[in-house]
Amino acid sequence: MTDSSEQQPAVPGRFRRLHPAFVRPSWWPLPVCVLLGAACGLSYGMLARPEYAATSYAMVTAGKDIDPAAALGYAQSYGRLATSDATLAYAKGAAGEPVRELRTHVRSETSPDSPMIAVTGTSADRNRAADIANAVTEAVIVSSGHVAKETGMKLIKFSHAVPPADPVSPSAPLGTAVGAGAGGLIGGLALLVRPRPGRQEVMVQVPGPAQGDATGERELTR
Repeated sequence: MTDSSEQQPAVPGRFRRLHPAFVRPSWWPLPVCVLLGAACGLSYGMLARPEYAATSYAMVTAGKDIDPAAALGYAQSYGRLATSDATLAYAKGAAGEPVRELRTHVRSETSPDSPMIAVTGTSADRNRAADIANAVTEAVIVSSGHVAKETGMKLIKFSHAVPPADPVSPSAPLGTAVGAGAGGLIGGLALLVRPRPGRQEVMVQVPGPAQGDATGERELTR
């Protein structure tokens, strides 16, 4: 009786098959993106300059015989006026910054349900952030006072901005968490959109008695 092992064809150089999963995992982009994102977030949290934000509020009030609902529309208009060149030019003296720099350090927000205007100043110095918010709010109030008789609306200061205690820029732990989350999202999307490769088998030579060609060779079959 012939041994069944002797019936198998000899493999040149004596090769063994390895599944591609043992060569490189198919999910490798996910941990790499998470690590890169965490490193970027940590670097930003440690190296970024802290930034402070202070907010002051102003409110539009309607005069006698004026529909109070009209104050909402005027609040929207005054909110857009807060970041105009005319307002910033008036506020630059009290804010201590030129108009070009002041425009990048101030923003205004309004609400569709309340005649309230929020003016926020940002700066690397907490006191300067409060000064910017108060200076711009005062400038808007002065500008609205010039047309108060014609409109029947008056803009008054509701809350004074004070220097904030903590910066609004992300800390190192928060930056690391946000970066890792963003990296994980990018890595997951990369796994979803990348093309699916076909099945691959890698032939690698292992030590053993030489059979056939003594030099051996490496083959890749798909």
